[in-house]
Order: sequence, then C-alpha cells, then structure tokens
Amino acid sequence: MGLPFVLMGRGWRRRRQWFDGYWQPRFPGQLSGQRFTVEPLADGQFELEGERLQVVELGHTDTDSTSALYVPGTGLVVAGDAVYGDVHLYLAESMGGGSERWLEALDTIEGLHPSTVVSGHKRDGDADRPDDIGRTRRYIEDFSAALRRAANHQELYDSMLALYPDRMNRGVLWNSVKAVFA
Repeated sequence: MGLPFVLMGRGWRRRRQWFDGYWQPRFPGQLSGQRFTVEPLADGQFELEGERLQVVELGHTDTDSTSALYVPGTGLVVAGDAVYGDVHLYLAESMGGGSERWLEALDTIEGLHPSTVVSGHKRDGDADRPDDIGRTRRYIEDFSAALRRAANHQELYDSMLALYPDRMNRGVLWNSVKAVFA
C-alpha cells in the first residue's frame, strides 16, 4: 500500500494522467491508487493529534509560492524548500530579486524561534536542526557574492565548489549557475 495522491482543483484529470504516466513507472507497485481532492485551509491552521499546526506562507524561496508548516506547541518547523541541509541550493530562479525574497522567507522562519527544523533537502539521516536556516542564508549570500565576481557560469560553479566542496547534488549547482548566466 502506497501513499495516496492529492488531486487539487481544476485540471485534476490532466494531473492524474501525468502522475500515472510519470511516477507510477518509476515506483511500480509502491503508490496507492487512492486519489482525493483537497481544499485550502480557511485560516491556515488545522489540528492533528491535539497539536495546532499552522501553514506559514513564505512566498519565493527556491521557487514561487512556497510554505512551511509550524507546530507552535513543539517548536517544530517543516521548512520544505525554504531550508536546505548539506545540499547545493536550487538557485536557478534567484534572479530578479529571488535571492532577496528567499532571505526574507528565512527571516520569517527564524522569527518563529524553532527548536527543530526539518530541511526540505538534506542528506539522509542528518539531524533536523535550526542552524540549517543560517547555513542556507550563508549559501545564498555566498552565491550572490560569487556571482558578482564571476565572468561566466564556469567561474561561478568553480567558486561555489571551492566554498562547498562536500555538499551533495552538484547537478543542481550546475543548473543554477547556467540559469543565472542565461
């Protein structure tokens, strides 16, 4: 039995066809056939097992319209695409103020004073720690500074690898540097 697939709003038939054609072959027998439609939360909150959970709209992080889930009673933030662990950040959409908006989103998460932060992209088994917020911030700032100095995408790529040689997913870094020089 696999996880159910959420179908949202108009166009759900097209999304189901895409889902079935793309994901089912990659995970044969692992995905549930159960489908359901969700509705937006009226007040951005819901309760689960006696805990209030709050959706925090973040705006642009690694892409537009991202959000996090905050559990005030425990200090938990499930940061989704806003916070990265030891993985190169997807910065292909960072131009035109995207980096600045991502930094503002990190300010929003920090303002929650979380005790636990689940990064959306991290190494398997890494701890869920608030200092990933600062590590994500430093990476964005380092990328922006390296971009100002770089003459081309290769120089930017090499600069970021020199700063972060052990981070995972160099392909994302390569795609990001190519995009910002496009």
